[in-house]
Amino acid sequence: MPDNPADPPRTGPIDAEILDRIAAHLKRSARFDEVNARPEYAPNAVVADYDLGYFPGGVTRAYFRIRWFETDDFSIHYAEHYQTENSWECRWDRHPNDHNTREHFHPPSDAPTLGDDADYPDEWQDVLATVLTRLDERIEAFWTE
Repeated sequence: MPDNPADPPRTGPIDAEILDRIAAHLKRSARFDEVNARPEYAPNAVVADYDLGYFPGGVTRAYFRIRWFETDDFSIHYAEHYQTENSWECRWDRHPNDHNTREHFHPPSDAPTLGDDADYPDEWQDVLATVLTRLDERIEAFWTE
């Protein structure tokens, strides 16, 4: 509950147990070169770096960063960085806000603050499967276009 009733509701504390489970799940995937649960530079997240062998030349980093809260709110930010210093990014979110419904998607290529309202599954495993499927489609498109 916010201190001031006029303040927007908050996401609550990070769910460290879920973050550890997400990291363990991602470490079993061949997609990633490195998975870090709550690294020093992002103690509230899991950061997973893709194996760049899945991407065409010119991609210098592809990763996603997951924050999961005890309220089952979340933020999953995906980004690709290119040799040109440009980037492509998007974000799946479930949290209180004043720009969209609680569940929304910030579309590529720059994940603008006004996103698209969305519906996500309740369980973290299903949310993660949804996101990984979308990212697999993104990666496959590099090789079929």
